[in-house]
Amino acid sequence: MKQFLDNPNVQYWGRFIGKTIFYFGILLMLIYLYHYKNIDGGSFIYNEF
Repeated sequence: MKQFLDNPNVQYWGRFIGKTIFYFGILLMLIYLYHYKNIDGGSFIYNEF
């Protein structure tokens, strides 16, 4: 297993997949936060004030 993980090709693709998942999570978070941009955008706690 150690030899498999030390392979540069495996390290490259592991890093690529890890970064892809990380940036996809950031993108989903930004889309979720953009939903609250307008006042009708959701049941945000401060809409009543």
